[in-house]
Amino acid sequence: MHMSEEELIKEAYEARKMAYAPYSGFRVGAALLGKSGKVYRGCNIENAAYSPTNCAERTAVFKAVSEGETEFEAIAIVGDGDDYLSPCGVCRQVLAEFVQPENFFVIMVGKDYDYQKATLLELFPASFSKNFLEKD
Repeated sequence: MHMSEEELIKEAYEARKMAYAPYSGFRVGAALLGKSGKVYRGCNIENAAYSPTNCAERTAVFKAVSEGETEFEAIAIVGDGDDYLSPCGVCRQVLAEFVQPENFFVIMVGKDYDYQKATLLELFPASFSKNFLEKD
């Protein structure tokens, strides 16, 4: 990995500061590490209509892809609570589009930089992939 897990977690804490969460009050920050070594920060962005709300992880992925990076090594995720914060199912699916799940690490941060780490494959073992769309 191009940077330490602790450095990536620090980036996620910084990203959380930008969260727009007036409805839930639960701020989330994510830091996505590209294979290039660049870090893409994302935060949750809520909406009064709820369904247009975007998670921090997807914000980071969409920023990266919009800047031309589509290969990633790891993501760190921090929220306002003390529990280890795991990505939702939609974010897992979005991540699975761009990574090799067995080689991509999800760093789920709890209280005070304490964290657990898992591969995306461990968190999302039966994802839908582009392989299902290939024609014979």
